[in-house]
This record gives sequence, C-alpha cells and structure tokens, in this order.
Amino acid sequence: MMQLRPILSTLSRHRTAALLIVLEIALTCAIVCNAVFLIANRLERLQFPSGLADDELVYLSISSIGRDPESPANTQVDLAALRAIPGARGAAIVSEIPYGEESNNTSVNLAPGQKKGTLDVSVYKTDVGGIGTLGLRLVAGRDFKADEVMEGRAFDSSTDPRVPSVVITRSLAQELFPGKEAVGQVVYLFSDYPTRVVGVVDRLIRPRPRNDDATDLRSVILPIRQTFNAGMYMVRTDPGQRDAVLKAAQKALDRGDGRRVAGPQGTFAQLREDFYRGDRAMAWLLAGVCVALLVVTAFGIVGLASFWVQQRTRMIGTRRALGATRGQILRYFQTENLLLTSAGIAIGMLGAFAINQWLMTQYELPRLPALYLPLGALALWSLGQVAVLAPARRAAALPPAHAMRGQS
Repeated sequence: MMQLRPILSTLSRHRTAALLIVLEIALTCAIVCNAVFLIANRLERLQFPSGLADDELVYLSISSIGRDPESPANTQVDLAALRAIPGARGAAIVSEIPYGEESNNTSVNLAPGQKKGTLDVSVYKTDVGGIGTLGLRLVAGRDFKADEVMEGRAFDSSTDPRVPSVVITRSLAQELFPGKEAVGQVVYLFSDYPTRVVGVVDRLIRPRPRNDDATDLRSVILPIRQTFNAGMYMVRTDPGQRDAVLKAAQKALDRGDGRRVAGPQGTFAQLREDFYRGDRAMAWLLAGVCVALLVVTAFGIVGLASFWVQQRTRMIGTRRALGATRGQILRYFQTENLLLTSAGIAIGMLGAFAINQWLMTQYELPRLPALYLPLGALALWSLGQVAVLAPARRAAALPPAHAMRGQS
C-alpha cells in the first residue's frame, strides 16, 4: 500500500487549496444528502394512494343564485341524468372530495360527554351507493341503508344531530379499536347520540392531506344526502370513457336555467395532479440543485488536480526516474483525492445532520434516515475518483525526461 506520509506532506504545503476543496465537498455532501431525502419525501407524497378510483372519476359542481326550494328534487333529477350517460357506471353527490377546496372536520369520541375528542377526523357526506361510485373498497361491513340516510338540510339545521351509522377507514378503525373488530362498535361525533360503525373502507384520504401517513387517513363517511348547492357531483366512468362522459355530464347539467351556475369541473386525476404540482416542482428544483452542486464539485476536483499535476511535473519526473510506474503515479493522485474527499464527507455528514435538525424544527420534516449518509458518501467518493481520473492519467503519462525539465 502506498505510504500516506508523502501525500500528507504535499497537502500540508497546499493547505489553502486543500481546505477549499474539502469545504466544497462538505457543503455538497450536506446539501445533497438532505435534498435527495426531500426529493424522496416528495415522490412518496405523490404516490400516496387516495383510496378512490382516481382514473375513472369526473367531478362537477353547480350552484344556484338565491335560495332554491326545489334543490333536493333538482339534485335527484341531475343524478338520474348523469347515471343515464353512456359510459357512466354511477353518479353520486358528496359534500367534499379529496384535493378539493372544502374540508369539514370534527372530533370523534369513544364515550358520551367526553370533553376532549379522541381523534380529529375529516367528514364526508353521501347517499346510498356513494361509496361504490367513488371506487372505495369495503373491507368489512356494508354500505348505508336507505332508512339510515338523513337529509342534508335537516342535519345542518339540527342542534343535536343524530346520525345512526358511519363508515370509517381501516386506518382509523385500527387507531380507535386496536385489536378489535370495528364493525358494530359505537362512536360519538356531534352529540352524545351513539353512532354505530356499519362499514370499513380500505382507505380514504382527507380532503387536504399534509403528512402522507395514517393521520391523512382519518376519514369518516356519513349517510347524509346533499343537494347540488352543498355538494359535488362525482361520476364514475368506464375505462377510456372519462373525457366523453365529462362532456356529456356538462351538457346534462346545463338546463338553460339562468339561476344555475356551473362551478369547478374536470377529471379527478387532473385535480390530484394540480394539488401536487408544487411538490413536483420542488422535487425538480432540488434535483437541479443536486446536479449543479455535483457538477461544480466535479469541476473543482478536476481543476485542482490539473493544477497540481502542472505544479508537480518535476516531482513526477523524479519519482518516475526512481522507478515509479505509471500505476503508482495514478494511485498517488487517486489516494490524495480519496483523503480530501473523505475529510469533506466527514464534515459534510455533520452538516447534513445539522441541516436536517433545522428542517425538523422549522418545517416539521422527519428525521434524515441514516442510510442517506453512507449512500451520499459513496456517491461523492465515486465522483471524486472519476473526476480526478483524467488529470491523474495525464500525470502518469508524462515522460520522465520531460517532467524533469518541468515541461507538461
């Protein structure tokens, strides 16, 4: 193994240049480790399933100008028209939809008179068949029955609403009733009136997800029939029919009544994409920062190594004249780079930890997994060896006679 003393002696005579490259590598290591972690975090967020049939749903909203006493009846007319569209598998009206602007939350209790809610949950309201229309998968229990459904206006005007049944998500069921069967259990939502769990769906994301974990799956579905003024029409389509059904649905809801105004409409997949647009942009931005830092660091290593090769031509010639092979000269510069890179990585790991601690306190981000540090170190070691290879090969190829004369 090549002795390190000559390398360390040479580096000590070029402290400033060596320190600068070490600090550059340290900065790159600290930022890249955290940036890659943030990118992975954003990508994981983009892939967090909603629980709905994302690619088969379209949404439409209608509102009336002024009070419409016939809105319950008109809502049923709208639903019948939507269900009759070729390619539509079902239609329902819901109070909120994931990734939409509206969000209704309440606390769920496990005992009457409870002063502090057990958990905070998001509330969805829909009629019989709404669960199937949304594409939610029942894993236990059943859908609502017709005699369990309340009218939305009666529910909104009541000071003591009594909702007989509720469907909850699997994740919420595990939090509320660990180790127990959730179906048949009783919860308390808006009053001390017991509401029985009649079904459990696999998953249903909250309208405005933030954490992409179990807390974003704390959702409940109530059997409350909405009107078009208080809800959103959702239509589930056959595969490949989404755009055609959306156009037909827009025409079906346009009755030429000046008192009805169309609101937000589109495909659910596009709504989801728009919701996560900022996350995608952030991921691309961070990826660009990582590439830029790595390129700058690589050029820094190449530039410094090339400069040192030019400055050490006489030393290289002396070593070659004393019998050093090309391979030994090549390994000399690679070992030198490895030492500088290792020093930068060691400092950079401390910097990565410090940056992550700051991000945790300022933005509530999770702790940087330890795996990112050795992966970052491996990437920078590899980058350093690749970057120094060309200058090191030029040094190894210098003829001894030319090098002794100081020619390059």
